[in-house]
Amino acid sequence: MLDGVMQGLTTALSMYNILMVAVGCFAGTFIGMLPGLGPISAIALMIPITYGMDPSSGLILIAGVYYGAIFGGSTSSILINAPGVAGTVASSFDGYPMAKAGNAGKALAIAAYASFTGGTVAAIFLLFAAPALASVSLSFQSSDYFALMVLGLTAVAAFSGKGKFLKAALMTIFGLMLATVGTDSDSGIARFTFGRMDLIDGISFLLLAMAAFALSEALMNILESEDHNDEQKAELKKDIGSLKLTKDEVKEMVPPIARSSVLGFFVGVLPGAGATIASFLAYGMERSFASAKEKLKFGRGSIKGLAAPESANNAASSGSFVPLLTLGIPGSGTTAVILGALISYGIQPGPTMYVDNPAIFWSVIISMYIGNIVLLILNLPLIPYIAKLLTMPRQLLLPLIIFFSLVGVYLVTFNNFDIYMMTLFAVVALFLRIIDFPMAPMILGFILGGMMEDNLRRALTISDSSFSFLWERPITLSILVLTIIILFMPVISELLAKMRNKKEA
Repeated sequence: MLDGVMQGLTTALSMYNILMVAVGCFAGTFIGMLPGLGPISAIALMIPITYGMDPSSGLILIAGVYYGAIFGGSTSSILINAPGVAGTVASSFDGYPMAKAGNAGKALAIAAYASFTGGTVAAIFLLFAAPALASVSLSFQSSDYFALMVLGLTAVAAFSGKGKFLKAALMTIFGLMLATVGTDSDSGIARFTFGRMDLIDGISFLLLAMAAFALSEALMNILESEDHNDEQKAELKKDIGSLKLTKDEVKEMVPPIARSSVLGFFVGVLPGAGATIASFLAYGMERSFASAKEKLKFGRGSIKGLAAPESANNAASSGSFVPLLTLGIPGSGTTAVILGALISYGIQPGPTMYVDNPAIFWSVIISMYIGNIVLLILNLPLIPYIAKLLTMPRQLLLPLIIFFSLVGVYLVTFNNFDIYMMTLFAVVALFLRIIDFPMAPMILGFILGGMMEDNLRRALTISDSSFSFLWERPITLSILVLTIIILFMPVISELLAKMRNKKEA
C-alpha cells in the first residue's frame, strides 16, 4: 500500500496535475455559482475534454470540478438564496440571513473554512481507510437506507421554530406528495401527471428550489418596501466584504465543523446517500446539540447553522469516492457520470483498482487534499469582491436574480412548461411565506421522498412484503431507535430538567 501511496503522491504533485487541480477547482467554482449548471452538467462537459489526457490527470481535473462546483453552489445559496445544487440548500438557511444582515463576506469566509476542513478531513479518511470502509458501505441494505431517510426527516424539527412544528410537518408532507409526481419506477404507471407529458419525468429539484427560494425571495423583496434609510444602508454595506472573524466566532464554529466533517464523510461513503442528506443531517444534529438560546439563532444567521452543512456536504462529496473507486458503485448522479468517465478511459473501478492502478487511485485521493488548499487560496481573496454583489441597487439586483433563476431552469430542459410551473410554484411559495410557512421542510420532504419510496419498496420485496425488516436488522433498528430518541429529545430534556429542579428543591 505504501508503494501505491508514494506513486500517487509523485503523480499528484507533478506540475501538470497541480495545474489540472487548479483549473478544475476554478471551472467548478464558476459553474457552481450559476443556477442550473450543477456538477453533473459540468462533469459531463469535461469528459470529451479529458478524453485524450492521461487517466490520472483527467480524473484529477474532473474531481476538481466536482468539489469546486459544490463549493461554488454555496456562494449563490448564501448571496442570493438560490441553491442550484441540492447539497447546498441547507447552507442557505443561515448563510442568506447573515448576508442580508450585512455580513456576506463573513458568511462566505465561514463557508470557505468549513468546506476546506470538511474536504481535508474526508481526504485524510480516504487516504487511510478507503479499502476498509468499502466493506462497511456494502453491509448497508435497502431497509437501512430507508431508516436513514427517516432519520433525515427528523431534521424537519430544525426548521420549525417555537409553535411552528405543525406548519413544518405539513410542508414536509407537501414535499413528499410532490415527490410522487411522475412515472412510477416499479410499475411504469404515470402518477399525478394529469395527462401532461411534461410531468412524466416528475418535478425537477432545481425548478422547485429556485421557485421556493430565489424567485419567491425576489417577489417578497418587490412587495416589501425598503426598510432601511440611507444611513442604515451605509452601515450595512460597511462590513459587507469583511472576512474578519472574532475569537468567539472561531470558537463557536470549530466543534460543529469537526462533528459535521466526520458525519458528512461517513454519510458520503454510503452509496445513494450523498452530500444532500449529509448536509441536512448535520444541520439537524447541530440544532439538537444547541442550547435553548442558540436554537433561536438557527434560521436567522447562526454560525453553527452555516458551518455544519458546509463542512458536511464537502466531506460527503469526497466520501462518495469510496464506493466509486473501491466497489465500482456510484453513490450519486454525479459519481455515476464519473464512473462513465473512468470506463471511457479503459479503467474498471472496483476492489482491485488500488492494486491494479495504484497511481490513479492514490493520486486522485491526494489531489483532493491539494484541491481543498487551491479552493481556499482561489476563493478567499475574491470574497470581498463577490460579497459586493449585494451592494447593487435593488432595482438592478432583483431583475438579475429573476433572470438567472428563469434562465437557469430553462437551460436544463429547454421546456417552456418548466418556466410556467416555476412561476406557479413561486406564487404559491410567496403566499405560504406570507402566512409564515417554512419552505425548507418542503424541499427536505421532496429530496428524501423519492429515495424513501424506492428503498421501502426494495426492502418490502426482499422481506416478502413483511415489515419485519424494521426490527429484525440490527442496523435498521439502531437507526430507527436513534430517530425516536432525537424526536423525543426535547421531552426527555424537559423531564430531566424537572427532575433536577425537584432534587435541588
